[in-house]
Amino acid sequence: MLELKHLPVSSFNENIAYIHRDCPVYKIDNIKTMTRIEIHGGSEPVYAFLQIVDSSKILRPDELGLNTEAFKQIGLPEGSKVSLTLTPPAPSLTSVRRKIAGNILSTEEYSAIIADISARRYSNMDIASFLVAAGSFITPGELLSLAEALRGDRIIDWGSEEIVADHYCLGDVPGNKADLILTAIVAAYGLPIPKTVSPSLNGSTSAADTMAMLAGIDLDVRSLKKQVQEKRGAIVNLEKLEIAPADKIITMVEQQNGLATLERSIASVLATKMAAGVTHLLIDIPVGPRTRVRSTQEAMRLRKLIEYVGDMMDINVDVVITDGSEPIGFGIGAALEARDVMKVLKNKEDAPEDLKEKSLFLAGRILEFDPKLRGGQGYVVARELLKSGKALDAMEQIIKAQGKAKEQMQLGHLTRDIVADTDGVVKKIDNAFISRLAVLCGSGQYPGAGVDLFRKTGDKVTAGDILYRIYSCNQNDFAFASTVLENGRSGFDIGK
Repeated sequence: MLELKHLPVSSFNENIAYIHRDCPVYKIDNIKTMTRIEIHGGSEPVYAFLQIVDSSKILRPDELGLNTEAFKQIGLPEGSKVSLTLTPPAPSLTSVRRKIAGNILSTEEYSAIIADISARRYSNMDIASFLVAAGSFITPGELLSLAEALRGDRIIDWGSEEIVADHYCLGDVPGNKADLILTAIVAAYGLPIPKTVSPSLNGSTSAADTMAMLAGIDLDVRSLKKQVQEKRGAIVNLEKLEIAPADKIITMVEQQNGLATLERSIASVLATKMAAGVTHLLIDIPVGPRTRVRSTQEAMRLRKLIEYVGDMMDINVDVVITDGSEPIGFGIGAALEARDVMKVLKNKEDAPEDLKEKSLFLAGRILEFDPKLRGGQGYVVARELLKSGKALDAMEQIIKAQGKAKEQMQLGHLTRDIVADTDGVVKKIDNAFISRLAVLCGSGQYPGAGVDLFRKTGDKVTAGDILYRIYSCNQNDFAFASTVLENGRSGFDIGK
């Protein structure tokens, strides 16, 4: 037996165990590579990958060290007695190898793979291999099997609610935080909407980052249910809900390695939303030259795939295809986006019209899940809820219930204005460039960093007019962003 010790090392969602090279209990002379082990002593075995420590200052020979992820999972205090055994590779890796070879996997094989990932019997490299194999090709039937396996058995029960709604945007359009506004509108109407959002893992600002500027987002399942039952809406961090555990592990690896595919995203969205108890889901597919989906033809293919999987999983899905050719709203960055959201909800004259209209359109489609509304009435009802201030009241109730944000909505102190170098009309805005620029400014890391747009497509400009302003909170970020701008690129195409 060895004494348990917590080594405060985070390994990006991977369980790592450490033993001293002179461990008297386990002979390690023949260990040449990272080895899978099974740790006993807690309520359930914990799987981890073994690494060797040479320094007794870090770990004594009679201790077993666990990184933060593994220590949290085993649930024992330091000093507890534990034992370990070597364990063979997860049996389902055979199915991963079959997928790599080009085979179609069965429902049972996908279930086994996801079960092993949930138990952390896969290394991040194993998960990456699975993602690459599934990303090369996956049939609609396999996608259904994957989504069902990811959903799991932990499903939030909303009791007698016939409609539990949510929304997801299958794309990355800078500044697009319509989901926060539509949540307030739908809650004001009375449909329950447990809006789940995820923190950004790729540097850009997510809806979670933006909402965190307004309220706390870390609720557990019990608090979420109570709030939605009382306020009809919530905007919460998916990571804090104990649902779809394998999906969270896989998503982390996807983001680290850039392995995300649209098909896997579909499985992830349907699985996590259904695990959250959602019965009616609106999926928005923005299409544009620099968005994730670049053609209407591809969007139509994805819509059919989503509808097929949704029908088979018994979730009511409405898929809309929207314009993703330019940023939505004026701000890109948590504080700037939160400002735009509140301007729309407060019916300010300078609120971004495109963000307002997209929010009303999407909210209207969700409201039409209610059989009491005829087709086309949803937009009218949504507009009235926004105009009357009821949507603002709903958002304020959500913020009050979740607790006001701890951070102040303060913009970065380092700024630079980017101006037009010629007279003309803004023909287009490069989404990818503006998004990357916002990341370089520190957006996603610092809430006050980002890009504030002063002009949109179709606007007339004269030489010297401000196109946008960048904000940074860190001198190094500001220098990086300025370097990108030094070559004369602005991301704006200005013509006659």
